[in-house]
Amino acid sequence: MTAFLGVGCGKKSQDNPTKTDPVVTKPTDNYKDPAAYGTPFANVPATKDIIMYEVNLRAFSTSHSFKGVQDRLDSIKALGVNTIWLMPTYPVGVLKSAGGLGSPYSVKDYNGVNTEFGTLDDLRTMVAQAHSRNMAVIMDWVADHTSWDNAWIANKAWYKQDGAGNIISPPGTGWNDVAALNYSNNDMRTAMIRAMKYWVLTANVDGYRCDAADFVPTDFWKQTLDTLNKFTNRKLILLAEGSKQEQFTAGFQMNYAFDFYSSLKGIFAGTAAPSSIFTTNTNENNTLTTGSFKLRYSTNHDVTSSDGATVTIYNGKQGALAAFVLAAYMNGVPLLYNGQEVGSPKQISIFNDDPIDWTTNPDMTAEYKKIIAFRSAHEAVKTGALTVYNDSNIIAFEKKSGSDDVLILVNAKNTPNDFSVPTAIQGAWTNGLANSSVTLTTKVTLQPYAYLVLKK
Repeated sequence: MTAFLGVGCGKKSQDNPTKTDPVVTKPTDNYKDPAAYGTPFANVPATKDIIMYEVNLRAFSTSHSFKGVQDRLDSIKALGVNTIWLMPTYPVGVLKSAGGLGSPYSVKDYNGVNTEFGTLDDLRTMVAQAHSRNMAVIMDWVADHTSWDNAWIANKAWYKQDGAGNIISPPGTGWNDVAALNYSNNDMRTAMIRAMKYWVLTANVDGYRCDAADFVPTDFWKQTLDTLNKFTNRKLILLAEGSKQEQFTAGFQMNYAFDFYSSLKGIFAGTAAPSSIFTTNTNENNTLTTGSFKLRYSTNHDVTSSDGATVTIYNGKQGALAAFVLAAYMNGVPLLYNGQEVGSPKQISIFNDDPIDWTTNPDMTAEYKKIIAFRSAHEAVKTGALTVYNDSNIIAFEKKSGSDDVLILVNAKNTPNDFSVPTAIQGAWTNGLANSSVTLTTKVTLQPYAYLVLKK
């Protein structure tokens, strides 16, 4: 899991949030929702249509700021992205056990803006500019724990404690820079829900990616998402960094395809059979409910931190692209992590300013655009029925939705391999990325990490 690797919960040392007062430490009877800022975004994509892009503000620009993201919104849009996920934008605690600036997942003030990135007005402007380009924006939410200098710490009952009554870090994680919240306390729950409402209203954001969601009781997610969904004039995107089926009945539309990523990594490392991806796909799909999806990725901030860049994990540029085809086309909602589209070789840090060089590998960027555009244009890729063609070397599958028919062939090995074409799919096709005619006969040879994206 991303945050569960000990990376998703590092920290940072900004002591002065943009707002003047810390969040109220105890819910009060005279609470009122903050005034709504801006007009709710009318074009939040349907879950099946989402192309999500994760922004690590410390890496995204040399200014590591909201303005730096705003300046590259056209580039994000040009990829085919319609949803931006901002990693945590809140002030971070002074305890920096992870080193550097500390982890953005150590939240000092749920209602504050980290001055490292800018001001509330800067955030609002960036969100508005994304909306003007027809892109939704979701924020990262850290519900399992806070920094040790969060104002909430004054309410000891809001936190988990050991037998001696000492507040503790999340058990078994090694995340010593954060204190674990106690979901048996209803006052804490109320304050958390109010804080989540705050950003939807105050910054006009379009939902949340909820960190370490498996660590938080499902009944809290149900309580919270039911509350957020009372905003009847808004459509919210709700993503759980978790794997539990009950997260869907709680109100999340998506959770994480942890096993799919593990299978991808194993296949490209040569430690798992190519066909294992289909078993993983089936097992993950069996956890879905109607209208829910897995978030599929070949990398994200935790994967990059733990395993390296895509060009490292998948043995070069071509392998990285082939892995993304599988993540984007088999099932689920695809995610890109900033820098992936230029084949950044860096093991991008979330703990330090670590700017991406956007000038590298324009050929990869062009190819990512084609891969994403094809997915966006084909209902078969998004929701079509899957037919698997078993082969010892080539990952081959067809997806159909009505008259929309696509065929995907991927060689996930570093050697040329032949695919014996079943009679049912022999004949005339069109290369969906090159727009050229292709006739399948009895055999197709794919070069190392090559892929074919075909349509009828």
